[in-house]
Amino acid sequence: MQFTPTALALIGLVLAAWVAGAAWLMIAAGARARAAEASRKAARRMARMIDEAPAIPLLVRADGKIEGSERLAGWLGLPKLPQYLSELGGSQGGGKGLSAEQLATLTDNVVRAQKTAAPFRMALTPPGSRRSLAVRGSLADPQVSPGGAALLWVFDFSESENELTKLRAEASRARSDFAALVGLIEAAPMPMWFRGPDGRLKLVNRAYLAAVGRDSAEAAVADQVELMESVDGLTAAEVAIQAAQQKTPVERIVAATIDGARRSLRVSDLPLGDEGIAGYAVDIEEMEEQARSFRAFREAQRQMLDQLSVGVAQFGPDRRLQSANQPFRRAFSLRQGAGEIEFERFLRESREAGRTPEVRDFPAWRAERSEWFLADAPVEEAWPLSNGTHLRIVAQPMPDGGLVLIAEDRTESLALSANRDTLLRTRTATFDSLFEALAIFAPDGHMQLWNRRFAAAWGLAEDDLDGHPTADELLAKVGPLLAKPKQAKAIGEIVRGATLDRKQTGGRVLLGDGRTLEIAGVPLPDGNGLLTILDITDSQMAEDALRERAEALEAADELKTRFLANMSYEFRVPLTSIGGFAELLEAGVAGELTEQGQEYVAAILESVRKLTDQVENVLDLSQSEAGLLPLATERLDLLPFVTQVVRDREAAIVAAGLALDLRGGGAAKVEADPRQLGRAIGQLLDNAIAATPEGGKLLVDLSRRNDGVRIVVSDNGRGMTKDELRRALEGLTTGPDGRPERRQGLGIPLARQLVEAHGGTLDIVSRRGEGTFATIWLP
Repeated sequence: MQFTPTALALIGLVLAAWVAGAAWLMIAAGARARAAEASRKAARRMARMIDEAPAIPLLVRADGKIEGSERLAGWLGLPKLPQYLSELGGSQGGGKGLSAEQLATLTDNVVRAQKTAAPFRMALTPPGSRRSLAVRGSLADPQVSPGGAALLWVFDFSESENELTKLRAEASRARSDFAALVGLIEAAPMPMWFRGPDGRLKLVNRAYLAAVGRDSAEAAVADQVELMESVDGLTAAEVAIQAAQQKTPVERIVAATIDGARRSLRVSDLPLGDEGIAGYAVDIEEMEEQARSFRAFREAQRQMLDQLSVGVAQFGPDRRLQSANQPFRRAFSLRQGAGEIEFERFLRESREAGRTPEVRDFPAWRAERSEWFLADAPVEEAWPLSNGTHLRIVAQPMPDGGLVLIAEDRTESLALSANRDTLLRTRTATFDSLFEALAIFAPDGHMQLWNRRFAAAWGLAEDDLDGHPTADELLAKVGPLLAKPKQAKAIGEIVRGATLDRKQTGGRVLLGDGRTLEIAGVPLPDGNGLLTILDITDSQMAEDALRERAEALEAADELKTRFLANMSYEFRVPLTSIGGFAELLEAGVAGELTEQGQEYVAAILESVRKLTDQVENVLDLSQSEAGLLPLATERLDLLPFVTQVVRDREAAIVAAGLALDLRGGGAAKVEADPRQLGRAIGQLLDNAIAATPEGGKLLVDLSRRNDGVRIVVSDNGRGMTKDELRRALEGLTTGPDGRPERRQGLGIPLARQLVEAHGGTLDIVSRRGEGTFATIWLP
């Protein structure tokens, strides 16, 4: 008959309680000598009991050598007990022994017990024998055999005393188990204890003593020092008694003070029938701290993921959605209340919302994506959606069987990339179509980009620029092509200034073939430098020609100035002399003139007057065009001034039979030369008188405006066409033969020049048959 593990445990606990009581009596008595003697007697008695026990011990050492009673050889049908375990098969001496299968099984169990300290049980029936043997083995105690031997107990179940032998063997094994259990409890790193049915402590281990700060287990048990504090009015002993009454293990998490620090403990009370209650406490403070840290980390991670622009979702090992940040929910149109949906359902709802690519066989496509959970490496896909959105999907399998899904909206980046490619192609095409030769240099001096004209500008071959040469390599090739090779250093300084010094510089170089290049270095915002080269050979030649022509014009202008000064003297002196002699003749200084002579003299004086006016007009016009017209400005009250100019021509107006309308206010004043401004207004009046038939009307209007003074001279005479007005404004021009050609006189051109000399403008509007309208604007 075999006992159940529970019965064995109870027997072990009974024996343990007996040993504990004996130890307590021994300590209380304080008689070490008697205790030692009693121990020796008990040892001898125990050895004798073992010798006479129905169970035979067998010690198997690590080398396979065995030690045991000769009775075991009789039980096995052997003439004597062999020295090694492998000889129990009966191969020597003609005995029967064990079968090969039984011996192999026994050997395996013994080796396992020696290596792992795992106990074992097995039943043996020697071949040809009616005897049944029970073998129970375990690792021998170091006091029995310190070399890692295995201790076997062999029971004979064939005798009538089988039950008693079994009980004794079980008791012996219980004692061994109790010793091992005590050693295990003592060596356990967690506090462990045992209480009686009344809830009082009976046994504590070293970890318990360290936790409560005591040195002796006996003192801790005597003082009933509890590890846990009262919770909800219940002490640890009362909770243990409740567990014993309910016959149900009780597990709870309480706080305790250990080594001056509060720790979280998971306390378990295990009822052991009527024997008492066992308990142990596991320190879970680090686990709790890790759990709190993990919760805080997970919350911070979710908050951080919500701030990202990339969508991130995590699916658990059960393929249900655990968490998803806001960008992921927006990208896949997830409802706010959508909780732990399955991955396949997520794909189906995303397809209904148009957030997955259009595929022909959606179930097969979904099944392939479900295999992401079993993938060995991350999977990346591009999902072009029907609304033009492009999603980059990255599936990262997790070690726990879950999946992290990352969704990045790359629509804008792809559009920017396309625009960038377009801009690069446009830039290349623009560079190649420019008239200038361009090259871009990096800060390290290497050429990054150049157009087609760059090599041709220097006279280099296209192959010379392959490989993106540095500025020094380029200058080494360009130097021999320059008229002055030393100028290559100046070109290098221009490149350096644009790339490193970040300043714009320039210069000109002359090539050996006679061409002139203008070079400029411009720093670019990206840190590179732009080198521009322009062939200015033609413009340089044109500039030289223009410079020579300008010098010639300056010389001609100086000559004209001297000519005008001489002509002013040469014209006026003869006319003044002719007029003076004619006046003397008219006054009779040379004697009385006849009537016909007086007519000739009067005609001479009139011609001299007209010629003087023409000479004055020509000289003033020439000086005005040359910018040499002298002006003596003064503050003029315009209305009296214009009135006087009109009165000077009153006789001509009356003689022509014309009506005059003079208008204007008295507040109009200007800074002007009275003589020159009067000549300009007079020329316009003279033209109006000459162009208006008898009975016509003249209008002279003065007005003050915000931007200056306006003087209007108009008539209703015959007027002019556009061509006639154009010729009138030209005055004297040079004909095809190079001679001066008179068009419409010098009055209008002279008036315009005089007005412009005062900083004003002259506008004339004329229509054939309607008259002429002239406007003078003065600041």
